[in-house]
Formats: sequence, C-alpha cells, structure tokens
Amino acid sequence: MVVVVAVLSLASMGLVARAFDLQVVRKEFYQTQGDARFLREVPIAVSRGTIFDRNGEPLAVSTPVMSIWANPSEVLESEDRIPALAKAIGADPAQIKDYLQQRAGREFVYLRRQMSPDAAQAVLDLGIPGVNGQREFRRFYPSGPVTSHILGFTNIDDHGQEGLELAFDDWLAGKPGAKRVIRDRMGHVVEDVEQVRAPQPGRNITLSIDRRIQFLAYNELKNTIEKSEADSGTMVVLDVSTGEVLAMVSWPTYNPNALRTSTAEQRRNRAMTDVVEPGSTIKPILMAAALSTGKYTPTSPLIDTGNGNFYYMTHTIRDTHAWGVLTPTGVIQKSSNIGAAKIAMTLDTGLMYDTYRAFGFGSSTNSGFPGEAAGYMKVGRDWRPLEKAIMAYGYGLNATPLQLANAYATIGNQGVMHSPSFVKGAEGDTRQIIDPTIAQKLVQMLESTTQPGGTAAPYAWIANYAVAGKTGTAHKAMNGSYAKNNYSAAFAGLVPASHPRMAAVVIIDNPRKGSYYGGLVSAPVFAKVMDGALRLLDVPPDNIGRWYVGGPLQGNSGLVGTKPPEAPVVEDAPVEDFTP
Repeated sequence: MVVVVAVLSLASMGLVARAFDLQVVRKEFYQTQGDARFLREVPIAVSRGTIFDRNGEPLAVSTPVMSIWANPSEVLESEDRIPALAKAIGADPAQIKDYLQQRAGREFVYLRRQMSPDAAQAVLDLGIPGVNGQREFRRFYPSGPVTSHILGFTNIDDHGQEGLELAFDDWLAGKPGAKRVIRDRMGHVVEDVEQVRAPQPGRNITLSIDRRIQFLAYNELKNTIEKSEADSGTMVVLDVSTGEVLAMVSWPTYNPNALRTSTAEQRRNRAMTDVVEPGSTIKPILMAAALSTGKYTPTSPLIDTGNGNFYYMTHTIRDTHAWGVLTPTGVIQKSSNIGAAKIAMTLDTGLMYDTYRAFGFGSSTNSGFPGEAAGYMKVGRDWRPLEKAIMAYGYGLNATPLQLANAYATIGNQGVMHSPSFVKGAEGDTRQIIDPTIAQKLVQMLESTTQPGGTAAPYAWIANYAVAGKTGTAHKAMNGSYAKNNYSAAFAGLVPASHPRMAAVVIIDNPRKGSYYGGLVSAPVFAKVMDGALRLLDVPPDNIGRWYVGGPLQGNSGLVGTKPPEAPVVEDAPVEDFTP
C-alpha cells in the first residue's frame, strides 16, 4: 500500500506540474499553436462602386456571388466524394482529382469562381470535408455592348482592366476588410472573434455619358456598317460648352458580360486608340489659320480652282468638278482640294502648324482614358512645300476621332477648347484657341456645306434645325502608299448651327457596298443621331425664318419643317497615290 500510495502521489504531483507548465509557464506558446490551427484571418469582400450615366441610370453594378475553395489534403482524404463535388461545380472528376493532388501541399485553392449564391450553397450542402465558400462580387453591365468600349471591364478579382473601369479603379474598388474567425476541423466558421479592419466600399461615379444618346449612336452606327459592309466605324458626341463626352461608340463591339466570347479586335475603342487621316474635315482648321491673318474673309479673296486639276511640284491635286473661281466659303462648301492647297501656299508655315497644334492635332486630348493615342503630325519646320499643300486637305497627318470631335467643339464654343471629360461636372483645362469672331465665321462657312450644292446636302439635314459640318473622304494609307479602293468616310458637324450645343464625328472605315463618300455614308448617321439627341435634350429649333446663312432661300424652303430642295451630292476628291 505504501508503494502504491507513493506511486500515485508521484503521478499526481507530475500531473500537477505538467498542468502548471501548460497553463502558466508555456501558456502563450500553446495558445498560439492552437490559434494557428483554428483561428484564421479572412477577408471581408466589398462591393465595387456603381457607375451611373449623367441621368442616374446604372451602367455598371456589382452583384454578390460565391466562390468555392478547398483544402486539397482534406478533400483527398474523402476521395470517394470527389465525383459528387465535380458534378456540383460542373467539372470532370478526374481533372478535379489531378488538380488537388498537384496542390496537395497548399491549404487553399479555388475550385470554382463566382457562382450564383444558390448554386454555391448546393455545393456546400454536400458537406464534403475541406470544401468551403467565400463571398465575392461580380461586375454586371446592364447596357451590355452599347457601352462596353467606354466602361471596359474588370477581371475575376474585380479589378479594372480596360476603359473607365481601369481609369477609375482606385476610386471604384474600395478596400476589403478583414476579421478573425475560429474554424472547426471541417473548415466551417464556428465563431467570429474580432474585426481586424473595417471594409470600405467603393465609391460611385457619375459619367457624362447619356445612355439614350449612346444607344442612338450605337444603333445607327451598327445599321450603317452592316448596310455598307464596312470593316468598322466609330462615333463621338461632345457637349460643346463643357467638353463632356455624351456618347462614344465603336463597331465591332463585344458584350462585357460574356467576355470570353470576345476578341481583342472587338474590344478596341477605336475612337481613342485608332488614328485616321482626317481628309477634308481638316479644311475648317486651315481656314481658321487663313482668317486669322486678316487677308481672308468668308467671301474674299476669290480663288481660281481652274478645271479641277492643279499640277504642283510633280503632283496633281484634283477636285471632283471644275469649280472655277470660289470664295473661301465656296472652298468649304464644295470641298475643293485645289482651293485649300492654294490657300495653304499663301500662309506662313509656322502659323499653319501652330493652328493645327492649337486645335489638338499631334497631341493627346488629356481625357485620362487609358491607351488614348496622340495622333501624329510632323514638326512644322520639316514640312516640305508639297506636304504643306496636301496637309491642307487632310493627308500627311492623323488623329483620333475624339481629337477631331474636340476640334469641332472648339469651333462651336467660340474658340474655347475644353479637355474632353467622361465625368459629369468635371472641370478640365480650358483655353482660348482662336478669336470668337473667327469661330463664328467658321460655323457660318460650315453651314454652307449642308445647303444645296454642299457636299453634305441633303443627307446631313435635320428637320427644324440648322446644321454646320464638313464631309471627308480619304484614301487609307496601306503598305507605304494609299490604297485605291479602301476609303475612310467621315462627317464632322455642329448642331444647332445658330448656337452649337453638340459636336459629333462619324467615321466609317472601308465601306464596300454602295457609296464610300462621307456625305453619303457618314452624314446620314450624324443626322439621325443628332435629330434624336436634340429632342432628348430639349434643344429648341433654330431654323424659324432662316434655313441658311443670310436668311431663307426663295420658295417654300424657309418654312418650318420643310425639307430643303434635293441637290446633287458633290463630294471630296480623294487624293491620288502619294507617300509623304
């Protein structure tokens, strides 16, 4: 008995000593080890900010989803449950098994990302050891392909990848929170211990885009490209007084809600990344330089364009017709390449170059849009005489559709240029480019283009509104020269002409069916979209008592709502093969 009591006493003393060691001496060590096995810090997902159009309509929203993840070693211990798991997540059992075996040393791998909450819960209800769910958010775009090139898209981790989603990623993304939880051996959360970091949801943003005008532009551009069997096209609409982008559409397009079905070609925002030679749409900029000298007015001096062929320095400049003697306004109305070239010859090269640069050609618009191209224009001191003549009607330089639209918006805004903005109410850089009087004269000269005999009449006509604009038809540069049968058809304009509210540019690339002229292909798109936009924005009609500059024409053409008389379309003469 003594021996037994002694042994039991010693054992009891050992247990007490061991308990003292565990509970007091090495308590912190063992607590840390225990927490390491059951206490976890997990992220708290946050919703990305919503993107609205200027009228408060949602363009991009975040919806809650669930992602299924697993601890590979625990799932492999219940290998017989893998077929049921694979069926629930829509995968092949053998592939799931191989995937887990290759990552057996990890504690966390995704099995399926961004499932609907109901489908994910069905997976969790299977009760497979090591399989867990994690709440996330997925981006959804209600307008689909209509606004895809502007908004861009996010990746699977909800970070912006292109477009405004990328440009404003820091603003929209927010900051995920974090909390400590206790999980059981199955990985299930049994207790929330504490919040480590509070989540900060992303901030909303209101764009300058008007979804209604955006849809009009999308629909008309799509229909025209399909009808003319063109390769691609783009349209930009700007608010003249603020520089805000009201609409921007490119075709072909893609659906950001089904990104995997799209290609890089479809995702390219051609209004921002593609450059074109502006062709005759550059002529108003040339005329701005000419008017600034004081030697030119809208009606003088007279310019002899001859019989439609002008031989200059080994190159023949051509017009579509023999216009003979024209005023500067006539050069714009008839889109005379010869007239433009002869005007350029009388201008100081530095003045012409500085005017083009002031209107934004050869430099970025500073819109902040990712991947925006700056275009190209050779430094003025390097211009050769023939290059200078050809630049007068839009060859030898290139620009993005946004740059061209912003140049016309500047003309319509009394010569004040704004940096284009995609955010409603944003205050960007502004500067006076040309004298307001010159800008007013340019608008009047551009209005003649839509009058009978102009290159856009009657296809740019809008009932009850006066239109100022310019057509452009240019051979495309390909393989070091200009293609004979590949054209860029353009129209740039302002509405209403009496007090411009909007500027827009339409460019159709390589129309193959029907006409390829800007006045026939692009001007109708401009007219249909602007017709709807003017009414959506409640812009009052401006043609009461006046259809054209200087008052109404004879007959009934000055009556409200009466269509101007039909007139044969006279278009720009594409330049012959020439490599600057």
